[in-house]
Formats: sequence, structure tokens, C-alpha cells
Amino acid sequence: MTPLLPWMRYLLRFVAVYNVLAGLVMLVFYHESFKFLGVQKPTMNLPIQLDGALVILFGVGYWLVQREPLDNRNLLRLGMWSKALGSLLGTYYVWVGKLPPVFFALLFVSDIIYLPPFWVMQRRIDRLAAERKRQVAELLGEATLSNAARPTAIRPFAA
Repeated sequence: MTPLLPWMRYLLRFVAVYNVLAGLVMLVFYHESFKFLGVQKPTMNLPIQLDGALVILFGVGYWLVQREPLDNRNLLRLGMWSKALGSLLGTYYVWVGKLPPVFFALLFVSDIIYLPPFWVMQRRIDRLAAERKRQVAELLGEATLSNAARPTAIRPFAA
């Protein structure tokens, strides 16, 4: 069984590119982002730029997951947690009126919509990783038994 179905690869590629572009906007065009959202620009831009850098890194992580899903499955887990926690925080700030309702629409297309497919992908990849681990353990167990049963001809340092 292949670790990712075709739709999963396409989705991870899309999210990777989306995150890199969104991160670049946060890093370089933060003035325009605040203006679009109707939010007052903070006096210090470093937090939003650092967030942009992290979003870019998550984009790179999603690209790595679609290339080597079993080896990079924990990157998907981190991305899923980031999207879940960011969704909760963003929803809270819209709910209490500290962010305009338009922010929820942005949050939906950037994070919330990906939670169900990420969860499906994570379960599939984890299941396949557990199966691979079990197979390796069986192979190593058999190899250890066959080596232990094989007599050694010379033991120069044996007492």
C-alpha cells in the first residue's frame, strides 16, 4: 500500500505552496495584510514576521511529507497541531470582537478546512509506519535467531 493516495499528495503540495506564499506575505507585505483585515498595525512588526517565517517552514514541511510520508510524518502532526491551535485562538479572538469577522474567513481557508484531511492522512501514515516497524522487528528477530543458532568458527578473544 502506498503511504499517500494521489489526492493526499496533491493536497499537501497545494498546502505547501499556499503556506510559502502566505508566509512571504506575512514577512514582506504585512502592512497590506493589516490594512486588508482592517486591523491596526502593531508598533513592532517582528512577531508577525516571525510568524511568517514559521508559516514558510511549515510549507517546506508539508512538501517534505508529500515526498517521504513515513519518514516525515511528525512534520504533518506538528502542522496539524499548529492549524488546530491557531484555529482555536483565531476563532476566540473573532468571537470576543478583537478581530473582525473577515478574519474567520481567512482562518477557514488557511487552517480549519485542512484539519479533517490532515487527520485522515496522519492516521493512514501512522498505521503504515506501525506496520513497517512491525515488519522490521520481525525481520530483525529472525536474523538474530538465525545468527545465534549459527556456530562461529573462531573466537580469538573468548575465554
